[in-house]
Amino acid sequence: MAKMKSHRGAMKRFKITGTGKVKRHKAYKGHILTKKTAKRKRGLRQSTLLTKADEKRMKNVLNV
Repeated sequence: MAKMKSHRGAMKRFKITGTGKVKRHKAYKGHILTKKTAKRKRGLRQSTLLTKADEKRMKNVLNV
């Protein structure tokens, strides 16, 4: 039987931490940045963890 392939697009966007959690980048930092405050844009730079609800699904896609 063939091996399961991981979703290559997801592999580029998500990372697995040492404790097994899924790390992601925040949205809304791509364009239309003039109307957003500097404080808001600074906050969007930080990465964050995936919620428990989405984590199981993403781990299945990433073959972890």
